[in-house]
Amino acid sequence: MEDEKMRTAHAMTAAALLALLATGCSSGTDTAGNKPPGWFDDTKATAPLTKLSVPPSFDATQGWDEVLSWVPQSVTTLPVTVVPRSQTVAFMQASSAGYTISARASSGKLAWRSAPWSVPTPVAEAQASSDGPAEIPDVTGVEVDGRGYVVAYAHGLRGKDQLHEGAEIVRLAIFPADAKGESVKPLREIDVPVSADPGEIHVQATGGRLLVAWGETGFFPNRGATVNVTTGEVAVQQDADRLLTQCRTAPMCNTSRVVAATADGPLVAMGGGGFGIPGRYFSDTVTPEGIGAKAGFLGFWNGSVYGVAAGHALISWQAASAGDTPVWSVHGLRTGAPQARLVCGQEVARSDKPIRDYPLVSSPSGQYLAAGSVAFDLKNKRGICLQGDGNRKTIAVASIQDNGTAYGGVPDASAAGTNVLAQLDLSTPSGNAKPLEAGTEVPYAHTADGAGVFLTRNDNKNVLVSVRKPARP
Repeated sequence: MEDEKMRTAHAMTAAALLALLATGCSSGTDTAGNKPPGWFDDTKATAPLTKLSVPPSFDATQGWDEVLSWVPQSVTTLPVTVVPRSQTVAFMQASSAGYTISARASSGKLAWRSAPWSVPTPVAEAQASSDGPAEIPDVTGVEVDGRGYVVAYAHGLRGKDQLHEGAEIVRLAIFPADAKGESVKPLREIDVPVSADPGEIHVQATGGRLLVAWGETGFFPNRGATVNVTTGEVAVQQDADRLLTQCRTAPMCNTSRVVAATADGPLVAMGGGGFGIPGRYFSDTVTPEGIGAKAGFLGFWNGSVYGVAAGHALISWQAASAGDTPVWSVHGLRTGAPQARLVCGQEVARSDKPIRDYPLVSSPSGQYLAAGSVAFDLKNKRGICLQGDGNRKTIAVASIQDNGTAYGGVPDASAAGTNVLAQLDLSTPSGNAKPLEAGTEVPYAHTADGAGVFLTRNDNKNVLVSVRKPARP
């Protein structure tokens, strides 16, 4: 077993979920990293694929591999991403000339590769030590106003030399996802002033606008800036405690957070409960059926933001009576209107904390959403609770295909040192969970055409990115 393999997955993948997916290292002799079909000067035969044990919905003999030999074993992120609603998988490589970003289709064809990119000088604490993992440059795929981008980013110091301390920044390089050719240069580079420890940088565009957040580890750090990918303009967010008018009279509002940037403004989660977009809506007007606008003995605003993905927010609500099973609902970001509702006993995350037990994941089209044991089919307005009931074990969802096929595992079993993985069908009312054979690799993400992206470490302990095509019916 190699527990480190999946613990180093992308920043949006929570540690608990990574641990349960640590099924083992890849088998066979690794020959990945050679030039794939479609490489600009490719004249050699395709190297054989690394042998992987994949779920039956994938073809282990069709796809491509890429080795990221530069990534340390102790990291909090892996520089691999899938551009939303596309077939594009992007990854970062390192060389003496700088970092390069490559984008390949699920077929294996290389669409483009960037010119070497220079990152700022790393902060002194960024290297791996006994105190924690190393901080490395990263890459994420985003969609803004219907266009896909690949955003490379790195935390460090600009202008540091023998006579200057330098300015602390996060440097962004914005690439169009549909670029073509060699030595592609970014549309623009943007420096965002920050003050953060290594591992506290979080870059996402789950609400439709690019948000750079920092100041704490976790999904929702307490400081941030919205970045316009078209103009390069940076808008440092105001004090989140002052953004919603409801904060003027609400208790426990001094730990509010901006959890997503949207075209209509920031989505603010109030510290004691309640959420909204200033000037658009507040949680008291978008409660699901049977839920009160306030809850608890002290009458705090109800509604805690668990996460945002694919233009939707997952919210947990306190039921009418203390101790009742929580209610979960999915809301459209623009209007806040609830779209599906579910009663499920998964532990509710506090709004004033940046940490979530599980990531909020979605299928490429956004029809299916899940966080841990809470899952939704938005097309059919149906929720599925995968929480254990005393007999059935809890299953946490890791990734979802567009047809509703999902993959996950049993967190309790993983914590005990035993990996129990499962395949589910979220298009059914019950989720229709089935165990996978021991040693099966579970996909980290999916492309729009159904290919699975698998992250493992090879026999040399290098990161191996493997894309496998869907199996033919």
